[in-house]
Amino acid sequence: MIITVDGPAASGKGTLARRLAKHYGLPHLDTGLLYRGVGYLMIRENHSLDDPAAAARVADALDPSKLDQKALRTDAAGEAASRVAAIPGVRAALLKLQQDFARQPGGAVLDGRDTGTVIAPDADVKLFVTASPEERARRRHRELVARGEAAGYDEVLADIKKRDERDSERSIAPLKPAPDAVLLDTTHLDIEAAFRAAIEIVEAPRAGRTRP
Repeated sequence: MIITVDGPAASGKGTLARRLAKHYGLPHLDTGLLYRGVGYLMIRENHSLDDPAAAARVADALDPSKLDQKALRTDAAGEAASRVAAIPGVRAALLKLQQDFARQPGGAVLDGRDTGTVIAPDADVKLFVTASPEERARRRHRELVARGEAAGYDEVLADIKKRDERDSERSIAPLKPAPDAVLLDTTHLDIEAAFRAAIEIVEAPRAGRTRP
């Protein structure tokens, strides 16, 4: 079984994808970390984030097993990821890696921006997780404060809106729900309620029911 979980930043898609993977005993891939890895390495190696040739080279040589997970969770890495993800050469370099992960025996859970539209369009279940920009900014602001990173709410909200616009309007694999994806709005849901709703979405076709 292949499950894809797409959505904008701080919508809760990553947490839900990890919970679903654990629940069903499936491997999980956060595809956004691959783009964060490219962005992070571009910064570390002093490349301009607007240099498509350098970004494609970094993506082509990317070894996911060597990525520093903690470093990739910063806002700077997230911003860099959003920028390099719009580069066609980067997306092409990472495409096969993601598709091979999705198609492994037994299936997998993938989350990101285009897993249901580009990476695994034949997935058994597709979720598109969203929440209002204001709620997503509150969640991200809480995370940053908890990590001791200085950031004001207004600054975080502006960044969320900017990334939404960039991700949705890029010409290659824009952020959008797959035609057969089920929308899950988590604006007013805590993680447990969101997880229960996600399980219902996954189980509906398995039980022959119409998805909620």
